[in-house]
Amino acid sequence: MEGRIESHDILDSRQFYLAVKRLADSLSYGTDRSPFLGAGVEYVQSRPYQFGDPIKLIDWRVTARTRRFHVKEYEAPKRMPVYLLIDTSASMTISSHHRTKYETAVFLAGGLALACLERISPVGVLGVGGQNLHVRPSLSKDQVMQWLYKLRSYRYDEPTSLGSRLAELIPSLAQRVLVIVLSDLHDAKAMPALKRLAAQHDAAVLQLRDPAEERLHGIGFVRAREAETGAPFLARSRTRWLDQERLADDLKKTGIDHLVIDTDRPYTSRVRQFFRMRHLLGRGAR
Repeated sequence: MEGRIESHDILDSRQFYLAVKRLADSLSYGTDRSPFLGAGVEYVQSRPYQFGDPIKLIDWRVTARTRRFHVKEYEAPKRMPVYLLIDTSASMTISSHHRTKYETAVFLAGGLALACLERISPVGVLGVGGQNLHVRPSLSKDQVMQWLYKLRSYRYDEPTSLGSRLAELIPSLAQRVLVIVLSDLHDAKAMPALKRLAAQHDAAVLQLRDPAEERLHGIGFVRAREAETGAPFLARSRTRWLDQERLADDLKKTGIDHLVIDTDRPYTSRVRQFFRMRHLLGRGAR
């Protein structure tokens, strides 16, 4: 199909899986508890001992006070479902560097998905470009690999739909979820939708950025077209594609954690630290 990149262009099948698995292992390294989950196992109450109860669960304080053996009861682990929203639009596939924003986003999505499954958190995915991709959260590794392999192929002509897809997704969520957005945020409708999302759910944004988007150096004025809409615009040296400071401030005010990932720089340790800090600050346990 014209305009389509075949899957082997983003590594072959075996290389792709191994690369994603290494990323998942790295994101999980050094974390005793999942950075994606809530409070986990919590004490609920103590009750009289029954034959067959594990000795390690004996509540010695209550036992000493009542002179009857009691055991502690715990709440089942809280496993917050995770939705990965992956931007498949045209601006994600155009790059001034050997690694595109899209390729980075797909590898990150795979690493995060497998890390979540390691912690028994259901994982789903929603494409926020032109293709129809919506897989509801589950604990199926096969399902995760199916949508990951599908994402290894992409087009250069997809529009962005982050804002509209979020608007459709929010009413369908029956319980609290963690939504991780992987996008360059080239959508004017995204911020209002993200604000509505954050009012009801936990949210984090991993913003992909190409080196050319940070700043254009020494080129004077340049005429260009926006990748998704084709709309022409005029930019000059030292122009930024996005008002990054304002964007970061808006996300912070909304309560959404935000990390910028530059495609020409290492990102694994920064992503791991990002989710670790969210865990330490109690994100997702609200």
